[in-house]
Amino acid sequence: MERRVKRGGRGHDDRPWPSERAIRSVDPMGNNVAACPSCGAKNRVPTSATGSPRCAKCQSSLPWLVEAGDADFGDAVDTNRLVLVDLWAPWCGPCRMVAPVLEKLSNEFTTTLKVVKVNVDESPHTAQRYQARSIPMLLFMRDGELVDTIVGAQPEHVLRARIEQFS
Repeated sequence: MERRVKRGGRGHDDRPWPSERAIRSVDPMGNNVAACPSCGAKNRVPTSATGSPRCAKCQSSLPWLVEAGDADFGDAVDTNRLVLVDLWAPWCGPCRMVAPVLEKLSNEFTTTLKVVKVNVDESPHTAQRYQARSIPMLLFMRDGELVDTIVGAQPEHVLRARIEQFS
């Protein structure tokens, strides 16, 4: 029987938990990589770009779910599409519960939503800028401006309604 210990978001053998390995990852160069929901091809997804990410193989829309830090946060949220920023930490249980929901929603709203995950332990300036005293903290942004904030883990239907409201 495989024993997995929760330490820093990884099992004792340093493999990611199942929800982390399904759709996206980060390659050795630090690029966000997403598997195409249509054909399964792996694609680099830029943290900041204009337009929408598309699969290089089948040209279908890719979920835009990226990780950002203090250095590239401004570029990551500077888009005319709705941006849902997840301020989280690997040791936070509710944050880990929200992560698969955000991944699912990024797959459903591929043409209208960008999800940016910011680890507050590694990006203290961004956390301080938005006064993140409790996590998970979800920021809804458009054109780099804050539109709404949700503090705490919320069920999928609440997040879906909020995304539909701002899309």
